[in-house]
Amino acid sequence: MVSTGSTHGISVEHTEIPGLLVVRLDVRPDSRGSFEEIWQREKMTALGLPDFGPVQSNLSWNTRGTTRGIHAEPWDKYVTLASGRVFVAYVDLREGGTFGTTVTLELEPGVAVFVPRGVGNSFQTLEDATAYLYLINEHWRPGVTYPAVRLDDETLAIDWPIPIAEAEVSEKDRLTPALADVEPLPRRRTLVLGAGGQVGRALAEVFPEADLVGVDALDITDPAALAAWPWHEYELVLDAAAYTAVDAAESDEGRVAAWAANAAAPAALARIATEHRLTLVHFSTDYVYDGSRAVHTEDEPMSPLGAYGQSKAAGDLAVSTTPRHYLLRTSWVIGDGNNFVRTMRDLADRGVKPTVVDDQVGRLTFAPELARAARHLVDSGAPFGTYHVSNSGDACSWADIAAEVFASFGRDRDDIVRVTTEDYTSGRQVAPRPLSGVLDLAKLRATGFEPEDQLVALRAYCASEPSRP
Repeated sequence: MVSTGSTHGISVEHTEIPGLLVVRLDVRPDSRGSFEEIWQREKMTALGLPDFGPVQSNLSWNTRGTTRGIHAEPWDKYVTLASGRVFVAYVDLREGGTFGTTVTLELEPGVAVFVPRGVGNSFQTLEDATAYLYLINEHWRPGVTYPAVRLDDETLAIDWPIPIAEAEVSEKDRLTPALADVEPLPRRRTLVLGAGGQVGRALAEVFPEADLVGVDALDITDPAALAAWPWHEYELVLDAAAYTAVDAAESDEGRVAAWAANAAAPAALARIATEHRLTLVHFSTDYVYDGSRAVHTEDEPMSPLGAYGQSKAAGDLAVSTTPRHYLLRTSWVIGDGNNFVRTMRDLADRGVKPTVVDDQVGRLTFAPELARAARHLVDSGAPFGTYHVSNSGDACSWADIAAEVFASFGRDRDDIVRVTTEDYTSGRQVAPRPLSGVLDLAKLRATGFEPEDQLVALRAYCASEPSRP
């Protein structure tokens, strides 16, 4: 076992089974007896225990020799003793490379074990009047089936202190199958919503194991469709579905659609994530800010200018209510689909000299970079919360980006006609835009992620998008 450190007299040790943790508790004896905190959320999660949200507490009294079968329940379990002593055996019955891995040890008061979903757990009492306590994060209900394995399976070779032939074992536990006949418990999966969009397609590349769902398969604005979805099969949901027609959102019809997709749907997903203990990754925008600051930080109050930004801000507030969330605010997204860079390439190919605003500044975010950041945050176990994500480098205006695209396709940078936003929008029905969409990246960098420079990424993107004949 490998210790992950200690605090307040509590230490946590990793075992050969991923996610199976042994906790050494802080036991304080005195002349009257002793005191220990069996579960202390703040202290223990700081040491790396999952914030697993227990909903039920159970107590099992046992006499010496009682041996409970190796059952892999579909919930997490946190085990300790109030009195007595037990020998415990854990077998990984989850699908994957650690299937069949076994860990054994003795428990006594002052030692606890966190058992993740799908890890078979059993115990054998070594003293009379043993009180075995455990917390679980699903309500037990009759009829639930799950994998179990024979206590004396030769493959596992568990060295029981009291031979199984002499132990008190239920008839049901004596009839469980050998390891070779056990159907592994499927792992909870990853789900990408909005898989048909630019961000969704990038997420599909970075999360190849994910189930990909477009609006045709699941309309997240439909409460009935959300209620019918099998959320219990998932542990991670990446929500790339959104209404992104910024100007159309200012119309009566567009405003309704924007609020349905960008506010009501994320609120529903946040409730679902809380109920099912899912990690929710949600993608937002610099449009939640009014652009009055040169650089926006995550703790800046939101101040959206238009209907699109207002609907996204409402969705951000909703997502922030679920405990396990990553809210990724991004800017100027470029991916596989219609986007500003491809528009400029087409204009360059056609010999056009376009008019482009020069007083809106920000950084491009290439969809693969956004997906890579999401993967990093999830895999690294970064603290939940809001993160700004874009490519790095000096801030540029849209006209600067257009000039760079033109140069990449052999056109003169000066073929871009630079104008102010006020002049560009004069006489047009367009939504207000923040003049600065520059996002501070310090919080993201603190997690160990270094974004690629936007101009380096832009040139590579243009190189992969050859001029059209």
